[in-house]
Amino acid sequence: MVRRLFWVLSIILFGFVAIVSQYWDDILYLLIILVPFFLLGMYDILQKKRNILRLYPIVGHLRFLMQYFRPQIQQYFIESNTNGKPFSREERELVYNRAKNILDTLPFGTQRDVHEPGFDSITHSMAPREVHESETRIIVGGPQCKQPYDASRFNISAMSFGAISKNAIRALNRGAKMGNFYHNTGEGGLSKYHLQEGGDVVWQLGTAYFGCRTKEGRFDEKLFKEKANVDQVKMIEIKISQGAKPGHGGLLLAAKITPEIAEIRHVEMGKNVLSPPYHTEFSTPRELLQFITRLRVLTDGKPVGFKLCIGKRNEFLGVCKAMLETGIYPDFITVDGAEGGTGAAPVEFVDFVGVPLNEGLVFVHNALVGVGLREHIRIISSGKIISGFDIICKMALGADMCNSARGMMFALGCVQSRRCHNNLCPTGVATQKPDRVYALNVDDKAPRVANFHRNTLKSFREVLGAAGLSKIADLNASYIYKVISPSIIKHYDEIYEFLKPRQLLDGPIPDSFKEAWETANPDKF
Repeated sequence: MVRRLFWVLSIILFGFVAIVSQYWDDILYLLIILVPFFLLGMYDILQKKRNILRLYPIVGHLRFLMQYFRPQIQQYFIESNTNGKPFSREERELVYNRAKNILDTLPFGTQRDVHEPGFDSITHSMAPREVHESETRIIVGGPQCKQPYDASRFNISAMSFGAISKNAIRALNRGAKMGNFYHNTGEGGLSKYHLQEGGDVVWQLGTAYFGCRTKEGRFDEKLFKEKANVDQVKMIEIKISQGAKPGHGGLLLAAKITPEIAEIRHVEMGKNVLSPPYHTEFSTPRELLQFITRLRVLTDGKPVGFKLCIGKRNEFLGVCKAMLETGIYPDFITVDGAEGGTGAAPVEFVDFVGVPLNEGLVFVHNALVGVGLREHIRIISSGKIISGFDIICKMALGADMCNSARGMMFALGCVQSRRCHNNLCPTGVATQKPDRVYALNVDDKAPRVANFHRNTLKSFREVLGAAGLSKIADLNASYIYKVISPSIIKHYDEIYEFLKPRQLLDGPIPDSFKEAWETANPDKF
């Protein structure tokens, strides 16, 4: 019906123009307006890709226009202060205010529903304590480490150059230098921008070994040793998997490889580069530990660990058995949660693959306690860390330290536009377009990163003190409440099971661990 009407009106229009052609000068401006719409309507009806435009020429474009602006309309006009995803407006504003060193308090009470299932809170004390600033630092490095690292409890999580811009990398690293905390490179390799500002760096090695790879994509010891022994590189992290897309590799298209990226990642121009979902240097738990030893030797004893999102429990327990048999321990293990973020990943992996952070964190902590190795290995929590309370919750479940990626991006000015995947980031953070990268001023944003770090740890100390604790070592799961239903609230230690030291070795083995422990194999993932 609409199509027929369009044709009828078009014929009437041109008939009218023919009749009154003697008044051409008077209707010229009308034609300038109508003819483009007529041509657009003709195109819409004849094209074969969009059903809506074939049936509703011209007006159908309004649907696509509204769809384009929907995320902005949703974020700025519809969502409340607390219901935005993956981070609410209240959470984003907290980072912005702390990064700018301005008032970060809330007036007139909480806007959260304190009876909503999933709501967390901490038990406070009638006798608050003062928490010394020394509690915000920790030594990383087990008995096999020659160069232990004095780390902050709160650091910058993995973000690669390529995924984020050079100005973002520089601002993050300069902020890390100003605040005395570390900056994880992400799997994209150790770039000159990670070293330019002088901040401490954790070099992450992914499955493609970017920055230290042969032409065939295998690990290159010579290149690694040359770069890893730079003084700024404080630790090495082997990335087995990440929360947003565990078990998934990646493809760097030839069209996206610039000469600069090719140089940094040691890949060839004009060829697609595959990041496989698995490592080629090891394929069993025992080989993973041998690779850790290999990296320690090449770095003259710097801390080496690995990062993963928990999946099959018996595979991680296989690593624990391999530790017991070989006597080789990683210096740290970074636990990522399924709620972790990334620039781009398939929907199925983002939404449905991987164990959430809290459950993964408790499991890793329990596994190490159960085999009697917890004291030798630091646990780093990674995934949706924004506030001091977030840090406390993760430490109550077993973490020693926390990393944040998206929180640090907010400190750089990220507005959660969710355009990281198409190179159209409006703030210059997650893009390689020069005109957009230019928008991010390093001199302005680096202090904001340092401010966010400092003010978050200040809040962390205040909340810890409010619980009546002066030391993190005294914090445990009994201090955190979770709402189960509007009428049931439980402590974390009532929700999660916690093992006793060496319980997996000396027994009794809990039913929740029994099958996974019995099937764990140090020689097979």
